[in-house]
Amino acid sequence: MFGKAFRTALFLMAALALLVACGPTPTEPPTEAPTEPPTEPPTEAPTEPPVEPVTVTLWFHSGRGEERDALNQILANFAAARDDIVVDAVELPEGSYNEQVQAAAFSDDLPCLLDFDGPFVYNYVWGGFMLPLDDYISDEMRSDFLPSILEQGTYQDGKLYSLGQFDSGLAIWANKAYLEAAGVRIPTLDEPWTREEFEAALAALQALPEVDYALDMKMNYGRGEWFTYGFSPILQSFGGDLINRTDYQSADGVLNGPESVAAMEMVQSWFEMGYVNPEPAGDTDFVDGKAALSWVGHWVAPGYMEALGDNLLLLPMPDFGNGPKTGMGSWNWGITTNCENPDAAWEVLEFILQPEQILVMTNANGAVPARKSALAMSDLYGPDGFLNLYVQQLEAGVAVPRPVTPAYPVITSAFAEAFDNIKDGADVQTEMDRAVEKIDQDIQDNQGYPINP
Repeated sequence: MFGKAFRTALFLMAALALLVACGPTPTEPPTEAPTEPPTEPPTEAPTEPPVEPVTVTLWFHSGRGEERDALNQILANFAAARDDIVVDAVELPEGSYNEQVQAAAFSDDLPCLLDFDGPFVYNYVWGGFMLPLDDYISDEMRSDFLPSILEQGTYQDGKLYSLGQFDSGLAIWANKAYLEAAGVRIPTLDEPWTREEFEAALAALQALPEVDYALDMKMNYGRGEWFTYGFSPILQSFGGDLINRTDYQSADGVLNGPESVAAMEMVQSWFEMGYVNPEPAGDTDFVDGKAALSWVGHWVAPGYMEALGDNLLLLPMPDFGNGPKTGMGSWNWGITTNCENPDAAWEVLEFILQPEQILVMTNANGAVPARKSALAMSDLYGPDGFLNLYVQQLEAGVAVPRPVTPAYPVITSAFAEAFDNIKDGADVQTEMDRAVEKIDQDIQDNQGYPINP
């Protein structure tokens, strides 16, 4: 019994072994994956800290509202276009602007970008706190600027220190209806009013019952740069000037010479005859119809055009004997020696000076665009534009730059004081002599203002 059971178990074991041996054979025997040494978990690359934008400080004068709004728009345009440079803009009162700039210069606290009335650049350069722009401006960009802008920004060392968005000029704004009623000839640049014609026109216009003052001379602007910018062209049209421009070492015989004295005696007579309001309550005599003519610059264009419409005329400056003359130049920009990143400052300035940004400003303030490419796009200043006379005067040599000397702040202060006293009836020769004394003393005190003090 036991033997039979054992044989049966052996038989079953053999059959099972045969069954396994005869089963299907895999094509490749399974293999185990080779074991690899353990690896460190991947590490992330170190993250760079975010790049902080460069900050460019900028000071600008608190001028007319339209100009402030335009500059703010231009700076907003820059912020939208660039995130690597932040402009920190500070607005300062115009009346004390130069004094604040001088104080900041002495304490090495100037911003990177500074705006300033054109002729003040020479004093700033002489003081050593302006950088030349020649290494930044391309030949193509330079050739696109009006020659008057480049002339204003170039100092006696031949380097360019400032550039502006716009140029300027004087003209006579006129109420057409009053000229027609008084029978006054409408002058042209080729045939401007002579002195005799101009004074006859003042008398005829003053006689109109609806006219309170024949001529608005913007006395509401007050003593300051307006007196020099607005009225030194009268001296120059007489053959006088603010200083001897051959060497800029003295005003004697020029500012107090017979031509300049005769010019100021004529102006004084306009006040004595009642042609000019010496103390206007505001800035509305012309637009309100109280004044027939307005002796002023481009900046009144938007308001005058809106107020008078087709009744508004823009007339060239009179010829008082040596050709018509007008002021020129305006607020410009420069980079100071205190700037830690002048390359970034130039990036901001270059944007401000783009033709499209220039037009943002000049469409607001009525000024002459400083670049030819911007002029070509301007409806106001193009060949058929209402304000093209300003361009013609700049191109015809009618515009006279203010004196290219570091003594200019004293020159303009002395002349403005003299003019203010003369309009109030002071002796002309005495006032002009006093102005000369102040100017010449300043030049002597500064050893003639050598280029490298």
